This record gives sequence, C-alpha cells and structure tokens, in this order.
Amino acid sequence: MEETVVALNRLNPGQSGRITRVSGQPAARRRLLELGLVRGEMITVDRVAPLGDPVAFTIKGYHLSLRRQDAARIEVEPASSWGGTA
Repeated sequence: MEETVVALNRLNPGQSGRITRVSGQPAARRRLLELGLVRGEMITVDRVAPLGDPVAFTIKGYHLSLRRQDAARIEVEPASSWGGTA
C-alpha cells in the first residue's frame, strides 16, 4: 500500500495523522520539535478558529494551537490512509 502524506494544515477537525516529517528553517523546525511534533507521533485536529487561523490540535495528551503556516511545515500520514482511527 502506498503511503499518503499531506501537510498537517490540510486535515479537517476530527481527523488524525502520524507525523512523518517536520521541515522549515532551523530555528522554527527546532521549536516545533521542542513542542513534541516529532516523527511517529499521532496528532488530531480539534478545531479551527472562525477566521481559519490558528488551528487547535491534540498531541501526546495536550492541546496545542499552531498558525496554519507552521502546520504546513509538518507532514502527516492521515489515519484514514493506514486504517487508523480519527
């Protein structure tokens, strides 16, 4: 089965994915990694602000809000592509 990877900002509320890659400038990338956004972690989209930014997520049991541009730097394999649950 071919792996499907999308940017985190492409998932809708209620959807989950497994992080496969975090990119960006070194300082920005390091900050995302420090927040726990590391390869292999599951992340779920909780809700999107009324104007579309920021987006709230759950990862490792805590809530995290990210700007869409930061979420675009995180690649995930959606749970639906490997039979995981949302």
